[in-house]
Amino acid sequence: MNTILPDLQSAILCDDVRQERNGKFMLIGIFDAIMVQSLPARYPRLFMVTRWCSGEGEFHQRSRLLKPDGTSVLVEGQNIPVKLPTAEATATNVEIFLNVEFQAEGTHWVEVLLDGDLKLRYPLRVGIAKGQPGHPMPPQIE
Repeated sequence: MNTILPDLQSAILCDDVRQERNGKFMLIGIFDAIMVQSLPARYPRLFMVTRWCSGEGEFHQRSRLLKPDGTSVLVEGQNIPVKLPTAEATATNVEIFLNVEFQAEGTHWVEVLLDGDLKLRYPLRVGIAKGQPGHPMPPQIE
């Protein structure tokens, strides 16, 4: 089998993922920031959905969240197989991180690696919600 490195079509954080009988995924609560009333805060369920395309071969994906210093790992997932039998195939992976505890405010970093090589890095802002008159505070994350 030929090996062609795939493209990472998407890497999305959300609150939940459901799969319909026809195979389609429904992503619920897509976000790029987490606002809490106080720190430390525990996020009970955090889903990472990735989709790979335009490659061929067998690879391994690993996702992780870094602390605001940009180098310390807050949480890291398992090696997930990415199997693309043909260049037209796609691979969608759903990973769940349970009870992720955020200790500090600031920009955290989401990273997706393929066979140990960084393919994508993007910010996840974590902050303290500031109450405004007439606007209720967001629900408290445990």
